[in-house]
Amino acid sequence: MMKFVSVSIFSALISLPTFAQEFQDHDAGMLMNHGDGHLMDMAGGMVMGNNPDTLPGGCDKVAETKEITVHAGHKYAEKFPGRMFAFDTQEFQFKPCTKLTVHFINDDSVRHQWMMHGLPKYLYPKGMFHLEVSGPAKISGTLILPPGDKTYLVHCDIAQHMEKGMKAQLKVGKGDGDLPSIPNVTANIVADDYKITLPELLAKAHAEADLPEPAPVVETVKKVTSPVVEENGSFSGVTVIGLALGILVAPMLARKFKGMSVTQIVSYFFDLVSAFAELAVGTIQKLFKAFQK
Repeated sequence: MMKFVSVSIFSALISLPTFAQEFQDHDAGMLMNHGDGHLMDMAGGMVMGNNPDTLPGGCDKVAETKEITVHAGHKYAEKFPGRMFAFDTQEFQFKPCTKLTVHFINDDSVRHQWMMHGLPKYLYPKGMFHLEVSGPAKISGTLILPPGDKTYLVHCDIAQHMEKGMKAQLKVGKGDGDLPSIPNVTANIVADDYKITLPELLAKAHAEADLPEPAPVVETVKKVTSPVVEENGSFSGVTVIGLALGILVAPMLARKFKGMSVTQIVSYFFDLVSAFAELAVGTIQKLFKAFQK
């Protein structure tokens, strides 16, 4: 029995470092200070704009001291259809001149950020307060909010994370309105629509390219091919397919070449033909070598 207990204790002691590695706490006191409120460590934790002491202009004193804990991760996006990442809280509100400490917990095994924009640049370099950490881990930082009523954007700036749902707003005082596309707070700028039909999609593409309202695809094909039908009595399926593809691709080309000069458009097509020629020559050379073997 004693032997079994000893083995259990020994196994538990060995496993302690493993458990410790599963979640890392990036203590602000242990981060290297690179000046201007920029703290970081070798394990991937970073704080930018850390300011626990200096009052912004217009603040005579700290109005109150607050602490919040914000979680970030995939599981918090489950309640928002079509989103991949999210914070556990999408809206914050504090008094002007509040000293705010943010404990940011990344519950995923990827890098996430809690980044606040629009702060005064004389006090916060690049106008932002920024917490970043590779998870699962925790990192903390402190800032003093400016005076006045304003709504600030908070988001993760890792590529596509904000677009996939990791976005919030922080109101100082009464704020100055709501930001768009905040999950569960405000409507999306571009609403998701999974019922759009092909004619509606074509009409939308023409409108975005500033082109006249298009006729329905079938009617346009009939109109374009009618002279061919009258002359020959019939027309090939390849002709119809080619015309239909031309009608579908035209809006995309119009958008691509919008604002370009004729010379630029011709140059683009020459480059395109050149690329295809190089590809064709390369393919023929490979086939020739293969047959020689």
